[in-house]
Amino acid sequence: MTNQNLVVSMRKIVKRFPGVLANDSVDFELRAGEIHGLLGENGAGKSTLMNILYGFYHADQGTIEVLGKRVDFRSPADAIRRGIGMVHQHLRLVSDMTVTENVILGLESKGFLDLPPAAKKIAALGERYGLNVDPKAQIWQLSIGEKQRVEILKCLYRDARILILDEPTSVLAPSDVRGFFEALRSLKESGIAVVLITHKLDEVMDITDQVTVLRKGRNVATKPTSEVDQKQLAQLMIGESIPPMTEKSQTSSTEVVLQVKHLRVYDDRGLESIRDLSLDVHKGEILGIAGVSGNGQRELVEAIVGLRKSVSGSILVKGTDIARKSTRDIIHLGVAYVPENRVEDGCISDFGIDENLILKDFDKSPVCNMMGDRVPTFLNEKEIRLRAKSAIDNFGIKTTGPTARARSLSGGNLQRLVLARELTGEPELIVISQPTRGLDVLATEYVRGLIIQQRNRGAALLLIDEDLTELVAVSDRLAVIYKGEIVGILEPKRFSPEDIGLMMTGVKRITQEA
Repeated sequence: MTNQNLVVSMRKIVKRFPGVLANDSVDFELRAGEIHGLLGENGAGKSTLMNILYGFYHADQGTIEVLGKRVDFRSPADAIRRGIGMVHQHLRLVSDMTVTENVILGLESKGFLDLPPAAKKIAALGERYGLNVDPKAQIWQLSIGEKQRVEILKCLYRDARILILDEPTSVLAPSDVRGFFEALRSLKESGIAVVLITHKLDEVMDITDQVTVLRKGRNVATKPTSEVDQKQLAQLMIGESIPPMTEKSQTSSTEVVLQVKHLRVYDDRGLESIRDLSLDVHKGEILGIAGVSGNGQRELVEAIVGLRKSVSGSILVKGTDIARKSTRDIIHLGVAYVPENRVEDGCISDFGIDENLILKDFDKSPVCNMMGDRVPTFLNEKEIRLRAKSAIDNFGIKTTGPTARARSLSGGNLQRLVLARELTGEPELIVISQPTRGLDVLATEYVRGLIIQQRNRGAALLLIDEDLTELVAVSDRLAVIYKGEIVGILEPKRFSPEDIGLMMTGVKRITQEA
Protein backbone atom coordinates (compact mmCIF):
# COMPACT_ATOMS: atom_id res chain seq x y z
CA MET A 1 0.00 0.00 0.00
CA THR A 2 1.11 3.55 -0.68
CA ASN A 3 1.13 6.57 1.60
CA GLN A 4 -2.10 7.67 -0.10
CA ASN A 5 -3.82 4.99 1.99
CA LEU A 6 -2.30 6.29 5.22
CA VAL A 7 -4.95 7.23 7.79
CA VAL A 8 -2.81 7.38 10.96
CA SER A 9 0.82 8.38 11.41
CA MET A 10 2.27 8.46 14.94
CA ARG A 11 5.90 9.65 15.22
CA LYS A 12 8.31 9.41 18.18
CA ILE A 13 5.53 8.97 20.75
CA VAL A 14 6.72 9.15 24.36
CA LYS A 15 4.51 8.56 27.38
CA ARG A 16 5.68 8.44 30.97
CA PHE A 17 3.83 7.45 34.14
CA PRO A 18 5.37 7.69 37.63
CA GLY A 19 8.29 5.28 37.57
CA VAL A 20 7.36 3.82 34.17
CA LEU A 21 8.32 4.72 30.59
CA ALA A 22 5.29 3.23 28.85
CA ASN A 23 6.07 4.38 25.28
CA ASP A 24 9.64 5.10 24.28
CA SER A 25 9.79 7.04 20.99
CA VAL A 26 7.29 4.78 19.18
CA ASP A 27 6.43 5.07 15.46
CA PHE A 28 3.17 3.57 14.19
CA GLU A 29 1.30 3.75 10.85
CA LEU A 30 -2.15 2.56 9.84
CA ARG A 31 -3.73 2.37 6.39
CA ALA A 32 -7.33 2.27 5.17
CA GLY A 33 -8.76 -1.21 4.62
CA GLU A 34 -6.05 -2.78 6.76
CA ILE A 35 -6.19 -4.97 9.87
CA HIS A 36 -3.04 -4.11 11.76
CA GLY A 37 -2.03 -6.32 14.68
CA LEU A 38 -0.40 -4.55 17.64
CA LEU A 39 1.42 -7.29 19.47
CA GLY A 40 3.40 -7.44 22.69
CA GLU A 41 3.58 -8.73 26.22
CA ASN A 42 1.30 -7.35 28.92
CA GLY A 43 2.80 -4.01 29.89
CA ALA A 44 4.64 -3.55 26.58
CA GLY A 45 2.79 -0.28 25.89
CA LYS A 46 0.18 -1.42 23.35
CA SER A 47 -2.93 -0.09 25.09
CA THR A 48 -1.13 3.08 26.16
CA LEU A 49 -0.16 3.90 22.57
CA MET A 50 -3.73 3.40 21.32
CA ASN A 51 -5.20 5.31 24.27
CA ILE A 52 -3.04 8.22 23.14
CA LEU A 53 -4.45 7.94 19.61
CA TYR A 54 -7.95 7.83 21.11
CA GLY A 55 -7.34 10.94 23.22
CA PHE A 56 -7.63 9.14 26.55
CA TYR A 57 -3.98 9.95 27.31
CA HIS A 58 -1.89 12.82 26.01
CA ALA A 59 1.61 12.08 24.72
CA ASP A 60 4.54 13.73 26.50
CA GLN A 61 6.39 13.94 23.16
CA GLY A 62 5.76 13.11 19.52
CA THR A 63 3.29 13.95 16.75
CA ILE A 64 0.08 12.41 15.42
CA GLU A 65 -1.48 12.86 11.99
CA VAL A 66 -4.96 11.57 11.12
CA LEU A 67 -5.98 11.59 7.45
CA GLY A 68 -2.97 13.79 6.68
CA LYS A 69 -3.72 16.48 9.27
CA ARG A 70 -1.79 17.13 12.47
CA VAL A 71 -3.97 16.54 15.55
CA ASP A 72 -3.64 17.16 19.26
CA PHE A 73 -6.46 15.26 20.94
CA ARG A 74 -7.33 16.32 24.47
CA SER A 75 -10.19 13.85 24.98
CA PRO A 76 -11.86 10.84 23.34
CA ALA A 77 -14.55 13.25 22.08
CA ASP A 78 -11.87 14.90 19.91
CA ALA A 79 -10.87 11.52 18.47
CA ILE A 80 -14.48 10.45 17.85
CA ARG A 81 -15.08 13.65 15.86
CA ARG A 82 -12.13 12.65 13.65
CA GLY A 83 -13.64 9.22 12.96
CA ILE A 84 -11.77 7.15 15.55
CA GLY A 85 -13.56 4.58 17.72
CA MET A 86 -12.15 2.35 20.44
CA VAL A 87 -13.53 -0.79 22.09
CA HIS A 88 -11.80 -1.37 25.40
CA GLN A 89 -10.96 -4.77 26.84
CA HIS A 90 -13.40 -4.23 29.70
CA LEU A 91 -16.71 -3.36 28.08
CA ARG A 92 -18.40 -0.11 29.10
CA LEU A 93 -22.14 -0.60 28.85
CA VAL A 94 -25.11 0.22 31.07
CA SER A 95 -26.71 -3.13 31.94
CA ASP A 96 -30.29 -1.97 32.54
CA MET A 97 -30.51 0.03 29.31
CA THR A 98 -31.33 -1.29 25.83
CA VAL A 99 -28.88 -1.76 22.99
CA THR A 100 -30.24 1.34 21.26
CA GLU A 101 -30.00 3.47 24.41
CA ASN A 102 -26.39 2.39 24.95
CA VAL A 103 -25.41 3.09 21.35
CA ILE A 104 -26.77 6.66 21.36
CA LEU A 105 -25.72 7.40 24.95
CA GLY A 106 -23.66 10.59 25.01
CA LEU A 107 -24.79 11.89 21.63
CA GLU A 108 -26.17 15.41 21.50
CA SER A 109 -29.93 15.61 21.06
CA LYS A 110 -32.50 18.33 20.57
CA GLY A 111 -35.14 17.54 23.15
CA PHE A 112 -37.04 14.23 22.90
CA LEU A 113 -35.06 11.15 21.80
CA ASP A 114 -36.54 9.46 18.73
CA LEU A 115 -35.44 5.86 19.33
CA PRO A 116 -37.06 3.97 16.39
CA PRO A 117 -34.87 5.60 13.68
CA ALA A 118 -31.79 4.92 15.80
CA ALA A 119 -32.81 1.29 16.26
CA LYS A 120 -33.35 0.96 12.50
CA LYS A 121 -29.88 2.33 11.77
CA ILE A 122 -28.31 -0.02 14.35
CA ALA A 123 -30.07 -3.01 12.80
CA ALA A 124 -28.86 -1.98 9.32
CA LEU A 125 -25.25 -1.61 10.53
CA GLY A 126 -25.43 -5.00 12.23
CA GLU A 127 -26.75 -6.62 9.06
CA ARG A 128 -24.12 -4.97 6.88
CA TYR A 129 -21.11 -5.98 8.96
CA GLY A 130 -22.27 -9.27 10.48
CA LEU A 131 -22.74 -7.72 13.93
CA ASN A 132 -26.40 -8.57 14.37
CA VAL A 133 -27.97 -7.83 17.75
CA ASP A 134 -31.53 -6.97 18.76
CA PRO A 135 -31.67 -3.14 19.19
CA LYS A 136 -34.51 -3.53 21.71
CA ALA A 137 -32.72 -6.06 23.94
CA GLN A 138 -31.44 -4.97 27.32
CA ILE A 139 -27.71 -5.33 27.85
CA TRP A 140 -28.07 -7.72 30.78
CA GLN A 141 -29.87 -10.16 28.50
CA LEU A 142 -26.93 -10.42 26.08
CA SER A 143 -23.97 -12.77 25.94
CA ILE A 144 -20.43 -11.39 26.19
CA GLY A 145 -20.04 -11.72 22.42
CA GLU A 146 -23.23 -9.76 21.78
CA LYS A 147 -22.18 -7.04 24.21
CA GLN A 148 -18.93 -6.65 22.29
CA ARG A 149 -20.92 -6.20 19.07
CA VAL A 150 -22.82 -3.39 20.76
CA GLU A 151 -19.52 -1.64 21.58
CA ILE A 152 -18.42 -1.89 17.94
CA LEU A 153 -21.82 -0.69 16.74
CA LYS A 154 -21.46 2.36 19.02
CA CYS A 155 -18.33 3.28 17.06
CA LEU A 156 -19.86 2.60 13.64
CA TYR A 157 -23.00 4.57 14.55
CA ARG A 158 -20.68 7.57 15.05
CA ASP A 159 -19.19 6.99 11.56
CA ALA A 160 -15.84 5.67 12.76
CA ARG A 161 -13.43 4.84 9.94
CA ILE A 162 -10.59 3.92 12.28
CA LEU A 163 -11.43 1.21 14.81
CA ILE A 164 -9.20 0.25 17.75
CA LEU A 165 -9.99 -3.10 19.40
CA ASP A 166 -8.19 -3.81 22.69
CA GLU A 167 -7.83 -7.57 23.28
CA PRO A 168 -11.28 -8.22 21.74
CA THR A 169 -11.11 -12.02 21.81
CA SER A 170 -10.11 -12.20 25.49
CA VAL A 171 -13.83 -12.13 26.41
CA LEU A 172 -14.99 -14.48 23.64
CA ALA A 173 -15.50 -18.22 23.70
CA PRO A 174 -13.49 -20.01 20.98
CA SER A 175 -16.74 -20.73 19.15
CA ASP A 176 -17.43 -16.98 18.86
CA VAL A 177 -14.02 -15.96 17.52
CA ARG A 178 -14.62 -17.24 13.98
CA GLY A 179 -17.77 -15.14 13.54
CA PHE A 180 -16.03 -12.14 15.04
CA PHE A 181 -13.21 -12.43 12.50
CA GLU A 182 -15.74 -12.59 9.67
CA ALA A 183 -17.14 -9.27 10.91
CA LEU A 184 -13.62 -7.79 10.94
CA ARG A 185 -13.12 -8.86 7.33
CA SER A 186 -16.38 -7.10 6.39
CA LEU A 187 -15.16 -3.93 8.08
CA LYS A 188 -11.86 -4.18 6.21
CA GLU A 189 -13.60 -4.65 2.86
CA SER A 190 -15.57 -1.43 3.42
CA GLY A 191 -12.30 0.48 3.85
CA ILE A 192 -12.33 0.75 7.65
CA ALA A 193 -8.88 0.57 9.23
CA VAL A 194 -8.69 -1.78 12.23
CA VAL A 195 -6.06 -1.93 14.96
CA LEU A 196 -6.16 -5.28 16.75
CA ILE A 197 -4.35 -5.09 20.09
CA THR A 198 -3.56 -8.66 21.06
CA HIS A 199 -0.99 -11.10 22.38
CA LYS A 200 -2.38 -14.17 20.58
CA LEU A 201 0.00 -15.23 17.84
CA ASP A 202 -2.40 -17.57 16.04
CA GLU A 203 -4.97 -14.78 15.72
CA VAL A 204 -2.36 -12.38 14.35
CA MET A 205 -1.41 -14.89 11.66
CA ASP A 206 -5.07 -15.60 10.83
CA ILE A 207 -6.61 -12.13 10.54
CA THR A 208 -4.01 -9.35 10.21
CA ASP A 209 -2.33 -7.78 7.17
CA GLN A 210 0.45 -5.99 9.08
CA VAL A 211 1.88 -6.54 12.53
CA THR A 212 3.77 -4.20 14.84
CA VAL A 213 5.55 -5.67 17.87
CA LEU A 214 6.20 -3.58 20.99
CA ARG A 215 8.67 -4.66 23.66
CA LYS A 216 9.32 -2.66 26.81
CA GLY A 217 7.64 0.37 25.29
CA ARG A 218 9.59 0.37 22.01
CA ASN A 219 8.63 -0.62 18.45
CA VAL A 220 10.95 -3.55 17.69
CA ALA A 221 9.38 -4.52 14.35
CA THR A 222 6.67 -3.64 11.81
CA LYS A 223 6.23 -6.24 9.08
CA PRO A 224 3.66 -7.67 6.66
CA THR A 225 2.16 -10.65 8.49
CA SER A 226 2.90 -12.88 5.50
CA GLU A 227 6.65 -12.37 6.07
CA VAL A 228 6.79 -13.70 9.67
CA ASP A 229 5.79 -16.82 11.58
CA GLN A 230 4.64 -17.40 15.14
CA LYS A 231 8.09 -18.37 16.41
CA GLN A 232 9.63 -15.16 15.06
CA LEU A 233 6.85 -13.05 16.59
CA ALA A 234 7.24 -14.76 19.97
CA GLN A 235 10.95 -14.01 20.02
CA LEU A 236 10.33 -10.38 19.01
CA MET A 237 7.80 -10.05 21.83
CA ILE A 238 9.92 -11.39 24.66
CA GLY A 239 13.46 -11.01 23.29
CA GLU A 240 14.30 -14.55 24.32
CA SER A 241 13.19 -18.16 23.94
CA ILE A 242 9.98 -19.27 25.62
CA PRO A 243 10.80 -21.48 28.63
CA PRO A 244 9.52 -25.07 28.49
CA MET A 245 6.40 -25.84 30.49
CA THR A 246 6.90 -27.42 33.92
CA GLU A 247 6.59 -31.19 33.65
CA LYS A 248 4.05 -33.12 35.69
CA SER A 249 5.37 -35.48 38.34
CA GLN A 250 3.72 -38.77 39.25
CA THR A 251 1.27 -37.75 41.98
CA SER A 252 -1.58 -40.24 41.58
CA SER A 253 -3.62 -40.46 44.77
CA THR A 254 -6.89 -42.01 45.83
CA GLU A 255 -7.45 -39.28 48.43
CA VAL A 256 -10.47 -37.17 47.47
CA VAL A 257 -10.12 -33.48 48.36
CA LEU A 258 -13.29 -32.15 46.67
CA GLN A 259 -16.43 -34.22 46.26
CA VAL A 260 -19.58 -32.73 44.73
CA LYS A 261 -22.72 -34.90 45.00
CA HIS A 262 -26.03 -34.36 43.18
CA LEU A 263 -25.67 -30.58 43.22
CA ARG A 264 -28.48 -28.28 42.09
CA VAL A 265 -27.95 -24.51 41.77
CA TYR A 266 -30.05 -21.66 40.36
CA ASP A 267 -28.72 -18.78 38.28
CA ASP A 268 -29.45 -15.06 38.82
CA ARG A 269 -32.80 -15.38 37.01
CA GLY A 270 -34.00 -18.17 39.30
CA LEU A 271 -33.55 -20.86 36.64
CA GLU A 272 -31.85 -24.19 37.29
CA SER A 273 -28.26 -23.80 36.12
CA ILE A 274 -26.64 -26.84 37.75
CA ARG A 275 -28.70 -30.03 37.77
CA ASP A 276 -27.78 -33.23 39.65
CA LEU A 277 -24.06 -32.63 39.10
CA SER A 278 -21.47 -34.91 40.69
CA LEU A 279 -17.67 -34.92 40.43
CA ASP A 280 -14.58 -35.38 42.55
CA VAL A 281 -11.02 -34.02 42.51
CA HIS A 282 -8.14 -35.96 44.03
CA LYS A 283 -5.01 -34.84 45.83
CA GLY A 284 -2.31 -34.01 43.27
CA GLU A 285 -4.76 -33.80 40.35
CA ILE A 286 -5.96 -31.16 37.90
CA LEU A 287 -9.58 -31.75 36.90
CA GLY A 288 -10.45 -29.53 33.95
CA ILE A 289 -14.01 -28.40 33.26
CA ALA A 290 -14.64 -28.05 29.52
CA GLY A 291 -17.75 -26.42 28.12
CA VAL A 292 -19.16 -23.64 26.02
CA SER A 293 -19.65 -20.46 28.04
CA GLY A 294 -22.97 -20.23 29.87
CA ASN A 295 -23.47 -23.91 30.63
CA GLY A 296 -23.26 -23.56 34.41
CA GLN A 297 -19.52 -23.09 34.94
CA ARG A 298 -19.93 -19.80 36.78
CA GLU A 299 -22.67 -21.09 39.10
CA LEU A 300 -20.68 -24.27 39.86
CA VAL A 301 -17.60 -22.29 40.85
CA GLU A 302 -19.56 -19.79 42.94
CA ALA A 303 -21.33 -22.61 44.81
CA ILE A 304 -18.02 -24.29 45.65
CA VAL A 305 -16.35 -21.12 46.98
CA GLY A 306 -19.39 -19.92 48.94
CA LEU A 307 -20.57 -17.08 46.70
CA ARG A 308 -23.83 -18.81 45.72
CA LYS A 309 -26.12 -21.04 47.74
CA SER A 310 -27.04 -24.44 46.35
CA VAL A 311 -30.62 -25.68 46.24
CA SER A 312 -29.73 -29.26 47.11
CA GLY A 313 -26.82 -31.67 47.11
CA SER A 314 -23.51 -31.53 48.95
CA ILE A 315 -20.03 -30.09 48.44
CA LEU A 316 -17.41 -31.86 50.56
CA VAL A 317 -13.87 -30.57 51.13
CA LYS A 318 -11.88 -33.33 52.83
CA GLY A 319 -15.12 -34.72 54.18
CA THR A 320 -16.60 -31.45 55.47
CA ASP A 321 -19.79 -30.27 53.77
CA ILE A 322 -19.29 -26.62 52.84
CA ALA A 323 -22.54 -26.13 50.87
CA ARG A 324 -24.02 -23.92 53.61
CA LYS A 325 -20.82 -22.42 54.98
CA SER A 326 -19.62 -18.82 54.59
CA THR A 327 -16.82 -17.84 52.24
CA ARG A 328 -14.54 -17.12 55.22
CA ASP A 329 -15.17 -20.59 56.68
CA ILE A 330 -14.35 -22.11 53.29
CA ILE A 331 -11.10 -20.12 53.08
CA HIS A 332 -10.13 -21.41 56.53
CA LEU A 333 -10.60 -24.98 55.25
CA GLY A 334 -7.74 -24.36 52.78
CA VAL A 335 -9.70 -23.41 49.65
CA ALA A 336 -8.19 -20.84 47.26
CA TYR A 337 -10.10 -19.11 44.47
CA VAL A 338 -8.69 -17.41 41.37
CA PRO A 339 -11.74 -15.82 39.67
CA GLU A 340 -12.37 -15.35 35.97
CA ASN A 341 -12.68 -11.56 36.28
CA ARG A 342 -9.51 -10.54 38.07
CA VAL A 343 -10.41 -6.83 37.85
CA GLU A 344 -13.90 -6.91 39.39
CA ASP A 345 -13.73 -10.07 41.52
CA GLY A 346 -10.04 -10.72 42.09
CA CYS A 347 -8.93 -7.49 43.72
CA ILE A 348 -9.93 -4.08 45.00
CA SER A 349 -8.63 -1.77 42.29
CA ASP A 350 -8.15 1.28 44.52
CA PHE A 351 -6.26 -0.69 47.17
CA GLY A 352 -2.50 -1.01 47.08
CA ILE A 353 -0.74 -4.26 46.18
CA ASP A 354 0.13 -4.72 49.85
CA GLU A 355 -3.51 -4.29 50.91
CA ASN A 356 -4.81 -6.70 48.26
CA LEU A 357 -2.37 -9.37 49.40
CA ILE A 358 -3.85 -9.48 52.92
CA LEU A 359 -7.54 -9.55 52.04
CA LYS A 360 -7.86 -13.19 53.16
CA ASP A 361 -5.99 -12.92 56.47
CA PHE A 362 -6.05 -9.30 57.57
CA ASP A 363 -7.56 -10.39 60.89
CA LYS A 364 -4.96 -13.04 61.72
CA SER A 365 -1.47 -12.91 63.20
CA PRO A 366 1.15 -11.89 62.12
CA VAL A 367 -0.67 -9.56 59.70
CA CYS A 368 -2.78 -8.30 62.57
CA ASN A 369 -1.49 -7.78 66.11
CA MET A 370 -3.51 -9.86 68.57
CA MET A 371 -4.58 -8.76 72.01
CA GLY A 372 -5.99 -10.78 74.86
CA ASP A 373 -8.25 -13.63 73.80
CA ARG A 374 -7.14 -13.55 70.17
CA VAL A 375 -8.84 -10.22 69.63
CA PRO A 376 -7.38 -8.48 66.52
CA THR A 377 -6.20 -4.92 67.06
CA PHE A 378 -3.92 -2.98 64.74
CA LEU A 379 -2.46 -4.07 61.40
CA ASN A 380 1.23 -4.92 61.48
CA GLU A 381 2.50 -2.53 58.79
CA LYS A 382 6.03 -3.97 58.86
CA GLU A 383 4.78 -7.51 58.27
CA ILE A 384 2.45 -6.33 55.48
CA ARG A 385 5.28 -4.55 53.65
CA LEU A 386 7.62 -7.54 54.04
CA ARG A 387 4.92 -9.86 52.69
CA ALA A 388 4.26 -7.54 49.74
CA LYS A 389 7.95 -7.28 48.87
CA SER A 390 8.27 -11.07 49.02
CA ALA A 391 5.25 -11.58 46.76
CA ILE A 392 6.47 -8.99 44.26
CA ASP A 393 9.87 -10.71 44.09
CA ASN A 394 8.66 -14.32 44.10
CA PHE A 395 5.83 -13.85 41.60
CA GLY A 396 7.61 -11.31 39.39
CA ILE A 397 4.98 -8.56 39.73
CA LYS A 398 6.15 -5.55 37.71
CA THR A 399 5.21 -2.48 39.71
CA THR A 400 6.58 0.76 41.11
CA GLY A 401 6.28 -0.56 44.67
CA PRO A 402 4.15 -2.34 47.30
CA THR A 403 1.76 0.59 47.73
CA ALA A 404 1.01 1.01 44.00
CA ARG A 405 -2.70 0.73 43.29
CA ALA A 406 -3.90 -2.55 41.78
CA ARG A 407 -5.55 -0.64 38.93
CA SER A 408 -2.08 0.49 37.79
CA LEU A 409 -1.07 -3.09 36.92
CA SER A 410 -1.27 -4.69 33.48
CA GLY A 411 -3.47 -7.76 33.06
CA GLY A 412 -0.60 -10.21 33.46
CA ASN A 413 0.73 -8.51 36.57
CA LEU A 414 -2.74 -8.29 38.09
CA GLN A 415 -3.09 -12.05 37.60
CA ARG A 416 0.27 -12.54 39.32
CA LEU A 417 -1.02 -10.47 42.24
CA VAL A 418 -4.15 -12.62 42.59
CA LEU A 419 -2.10 -15.82 42.30
CA ALA A 420 0.38 -14.55 44.90
CA ARG A 421 -2.44 -13.99 47.40
CA GLU A 422 -4.29 -17.23 46.70
CA LEU A 423 -1.33 -19.62 46.51
CA THR A 424 0.50 -18.34 49.58
CA GLY A 425 0.01 -20.81 52.42
CA GLU A 426 -0.20 -23.86 50.15
CA PRO A 427 -4.00 -24.34 49.89
CA GLU A 428 -5.31 -27.89 49.59
CA LEU A 429 -7.99 -27.06 46.99
CA ILE A 430 -7.54 -24.43 44.29
CA VAL A 431 -10.52 -23.37 42.17
CA ILE A 432 -9.18 -21.43 39.22
CA SER A 433 -11.20 -19.97 36.34
CA GLN A 434 -9.88 -18.76 32.95
CA PRO A 435 -6.33 -18.36 34.38
CA THR A 436 -4.58 -17.29 31.16
CA ARG A 437 -7.36 -15.28 29.50
CA GLY A 438 -5.93 -12.00 28.20
CA LEU A 439 -2.32 -12.94 29.04
CA ASP A 440 0.66 -12.81 26.70
CA VAL A 441 2.85 -15.76 25.71
CA LEU A 442 5.35 -15.48 28.55
CA ALA A 443 2.70 -14.79 31.21
CA THR A 444 0.65 -17.75 29.96
CA GLU A 445 3.60 -20.12 30.32
CA TYR A 446 4.31 -18.69 33.77
CA VAL A 447 0.74 -19.29 34.97
CA ARG A 448 0.66 -22.79 33.46
CA GLY A 449 3.89 -23.55 35.30
CA LEU A 450 2.43 -22.35 38.61
CA ILE A 451 -0.67 -24.50 38.14
CA ILE A 452 1.41 -27.61 37.50
CA GLN A 453 3.74 -26.80 40.43
CA GLN A 454 0.73 -26.66 42.75
CA ARG A 455 -0.49 -29.99 41.40
CA ASN A 456 3.00 -31.52 41.79
CA ARG A 457 3.15 -30.52 45.48
CA GLY A 458 -0.16 -32.34 46.07
CA ALA A 459 -2.86 -29.69 45.76
CA ALA A 460 -6.20 -30.56 44.15
CA LEU A 461 -7.12 -28.16 41.35
CA LEU A 462 -10.47 -27.55 39.67
CA LEU A 463 -9.65 -25.70 36.44
CA ILE A 464 -12.38 -23.99 34.41
CA ASP A 465 -11.35 -22.77 30.96
CA GLU A 466 -13.06 -22.18 27.63
CA ASP A 467 -9.75 -22.73 25.82
CA LEU A 468 -9.76 -26.44 25.03
CA THR A 469 -6.09 -26.42 24.04
CA GLU A 470 -5.22 -25.01 27.45
CA LEU A 471 -7.30 -27.61 29.27
CA VAL A 472 -5.85 -30.56 27.36
CA ALA A 473 -2.31 -29.28 27.96
CA VAL A 474 -2.53 -29.26 31.77
CA SER A 475 -5.47 -31.42 32.93
CA ASP A 476 -5.13 -34.96 34.25
CA ARG A 477 -8.85 -35.58 33.71
CA LEU A 478 -11.46 -33.60 31.84
CA ALA A 479 -15.12 -33.21 32.88
CA VAL A 480 -17.35 -31.89 30.09
CA ILE A 481 -20.32 -29.77 31.17
CA TYR A 482 -23.43 -29.16 29.09
CA LYS A 483 -26.58 -27.40 30.33
CA GLY A 484 -25.49 -27.79 33.93
CA GLU A 485 -24.74 -31.51 33.73
CA ILE A 486 -21.49 -33.46 33.46
CA VAL A 487 -21.87 -35.41 30.20
CA GLY A 488 -18.55 -37.21 30.48
CA ILE A 489 -15.33 -37.48 32.49
CA LEU A 490 -12.34 -38.64 30.49
CA GLU A 491 -8.60 -38.63 30.05
CA PRO A 492 -8.14 -35.74 27.55
CA LYS A 493 -5.34 -37.31 25.52
CA ARG A 494 -7.44 -40.39 24.76
CA PHE A 495 -10.07 -38.35 22.93
CA SER A 496 -9.84 -36.07 19.90
CA PRO A 497 -10.83 -32.37 20.11
CA GLU A 498 -13.72 -33.25 17.80
CA ASP A 499 -15.07 -35.80 20.30
CA ILE A 500 -14.78 -33.32 23.15
CA GLY A 501 -16.41 -30.64 20.99
CA LEU A 502 -19.39 -32.93 20.32
CA MET A 503 -19.77 -33.46 24.05
CA MET A 504 -19.54 -29.72 24.74
CA THR A 505 -22.46 -29.12 22.36
CA GLY A 506 -24.57 -31.98 23.77
CA VAL A 507 -24.32 -34.23 20.72
CA LYS A 508 -22.30 -36.93 22.46
CA ARG A 509 -22.33 -38.29 26.01
CA ILE A 510 -20.14 -40.76 27.91
CA THR A 511 -22.14 -42.62 30.52
CA GLN A 512 -19.17 -43.52 32.70
CA GLU A 513 -15.65 -42.29 33.23
CA ALA A 514 -13.35 -43.33 30.36
